[in-house]
Amino acid sequence: MSAKKKDLLSSAMKRTSEWISSQEVSSDVTVHVGEASFSLHKFPLLSKCGLFKKLVSESTNDSDATVIKIPDIPGGSEAFELTTKFCYGINFDMSTENIAMLRCASEYLEMTEEHSVENLISRSEAYLNEVALKSLSSAITVLHKSEELLPIAERVKLVSRCIDAIAYMTCQESQFCSPTSNNSNSEVVSKQPVVDWWAEDLTVLRIDSFQRVLIAMMARGFKQYGLGPVLMLYAQKSLRGLEIFGKGTKKIEPKQEHEKRVILETIVSLLPRERNAMSVSFLSMLLRAAIYLETTVACRLDLEKRMGLQLPQAVLDDLLIPSYSFTGEHSLFDTDTVQRILMNYLEFEVEGVRLSNNGVDLAGDMERVGKLMETYLAEIASDRNVSLQKFTGLAELIPEQSRVTEDGMYRAVDIYLKAHPNMSDVERKKVCSLMDCQKLSREACAHAAQNDRLPVQTIVQVLYYEQQRLRGEVTNDSDSPAPPPPQPTATVLPPPKLSSYNDELSKVKRENQDLKLELLKMKMKLKEFEKENNEKKSSTTTTMSSNHSSPRSTASMDKPPLPRKSFINSVSKKLGKLNPFGIPPRGRTKPPKDRRHSIS
Repeated sequence: MSAKKKDLLSSAMKRTSEWISSQEVSSDVTVHVGEASFSLHKFPLLSKCGLFKKLVSESTNDSDATVIKIPDIPGGSEAFELTTKFCYGINFDMSTENIAMLRCASEYLEMTEEHSVENLISRSEAYLNEVALKSLSSAITVLHKSEELLPIAERVKLVSRCIDAIAYMTCQESQFCSPTSNNSNSEVVSKQPVVDWWAEDLTVLRIDSFQRVLIAMMARGFKQYGLGPVLMLYAQKSLRGLEIFGKGTKKIEPKQEHEKRVILETIVSLLPRERNAMSVSFLSMLLRAAIYLETTVACRLDLEKRMGLQLPQAVLDDLLIPSYSFTGEHSLFDTDTVQRILMNYLEFEVEGVRLSNNGVDLAGDMERVGKLMETYLAEIASDRNVSLQKFTGLAELIPEQSRVTEDGMYRAVDIYLKAHPNMSDVERKKVCSLMDCQKLSREACAHAAQNDRLPVQTIVQVLYYEQQRLRGEVTNDSDSPAPPPPQPTATVLPPPKLSSYNDELSKVKRENQDLKLELLKMKMKLKEFEKENNEKKSSTTTTMSSNHSSPRSTASMDKPPLPRKSFINSVSKKLGKLNPFGIPPRGRTKPPKDRRHSIS
């Protein structure tokens, strides 16, 4: 027994001895309550306590001093001390702190009206009805004290009366209660729930009492989405101390882990069903705790579905869920969980497109999710333990319509290739197939064209689409889709060496800049070129007509006329120098290393 508890017991026995001395009558009964012993008189106890009458009558001790043991009185020695004062007529204060204990102890000792008028049961009931249960904070305090007095607190209906009083008063105080509230409404409320002043008081309750209070509140018309702030406060207080944001061995006792697991599963079961009632960051915190505490699968799947429903509102930190695996063979982050969250979102979006007619910005949400997932891929790509199957599986789930450009996917692919240098050519090609080279920006194309981590075929595609883009700008036909690039095969062209490509790519970059400068000049002179060509054609026709009988004219008729030069011919000649399929010109040398670039 702790020293503090011993001091309390000795203090109680000392006070009792003082009472006995004041009576100037020697004690004739000794009562043992737990570790404490009280020397008392039979008459005050027998006059008010029905239990003492039974115990004294059953005692077989013929001596003057009777010994009675009461091992399990509610409230222990502290409660017995107060009831003894009441029997001796000594005044003490009833309060919200001790009224639950007095009510349960008086019930245990059978201090009813049959033994004395205005006995302790009736006195404590009057205080409960007139004082304690009239105030919300007092009712919460009494309920909290009753949690330690079970099951007798349930038998006297103390717990149920407190819960009903709390539910009634919270509904009177809150803006989220109405008798006609429709809890099945799944629309997002325009006004976010705020924390009521009484929410902090409810956090002192045990999880089972807390759950019963919330259920009683909803039964009285409290709107479920209004419970969000209350649940957040309770979760933050009750789940404090869990190391859910890092790796390492669990530092929690099995008993405490079980208690927190029950708390978390209960909180998840109480979460509002309305969309956007809870923030994504809070749901992510609960999901981390659920994985850490190894809750039921149903609990984790419920949280994953909720996060999937609100994925457009998430940020990168919400998805960086640790794997909580303490071996070096596993990745740092739980990619499987994120993949299921994304699949849930896609399922919700498909259902939303089919059923929704309320103008929800599904396209904008899809684009935000696409950017978020590309950022997540780039974050996990540097982890050497992320397998190719997991990386590609997650990337392939990102809808193509959500990716306006492929720059984000290219960045993730390049980081993954750098972190996994030992991949085979087939694996590198599979990774690069995740991005559409046709949707790369010019900056990304310029980088990719000089990226020696990419397969040769990918570089060829990047150059081809860049050439097609330039041609489209020249001919003002950028709206027409570019034809697919021919795939280089061994039967058509031998695969060029990488050093030749690097040399050629440096030249391509310079020529691209020159073409951009010439493009504007060419467009301005387009009409002049066409007019000049028309005049030349007219002059040539006149000359041929006048000299039809001459030998030179006869010789000219023997050969087909040369095609006239046009603007398209001149530009195509320049673009042809780009050599998109990389046939190495003779005399090329390997460029210096300072011309090689990396994304990282």
